[in-house]
Amino acid sequence: MLEYFIDFTIVAILIIGITAIMGVLTNGIGEKLFGKKKGSESFDKSASMQAGWKSVGGKNNR
Repeated sequence: MLEYFIDFTIVAILIIGITAIMGVLTNGIGEKLFGKKKGSESFDKSASMQAGWKSVGGKNNR
């Protein structure tokens, strides 16, 4: 019975791991092929909103 639970756990970990890796790879490929400019659009908008803000925190911010 112990062997069954060990096998079940190993198979479950493999299925979950493979599914997670395939999701990340598929998402990355999709963004590269179909993302075009939209990938940095939110970053550019955020950077333009934060222009002129005073830096806080960190060691070298004065």
